[in-house]
Amino acid sequence: MTKRSGGSRYLYEPFDAASARIEANERVIAERWQGLERRLQTIESTLERLERRLWLAVYGAAGMLAADVAYGFLQAGS
Repeated sequence: MTKRSGGSRYLYEPFDAASARIEANERVIAERWQGLERRLQTIESTLERLERRLWLAVYGAAGMLAADVAYGFLQAGS
């Protein structure tokens, strides 16, 4: 905290307590920020997995449609 150089203790103690509260609040804010970043990272990874699954479904539907069209051409040619 602050270095005491004499005088009344009432001149220094409120500032020591204030700086301790500020430091405690800074630690709490840092922990909350880390928690927020961790949750955001989890959300981002979940969205990436969802996007991959969505594209897989889109490509699967396009493949089925292409196979159906190809089957129709084969049936018409016979």
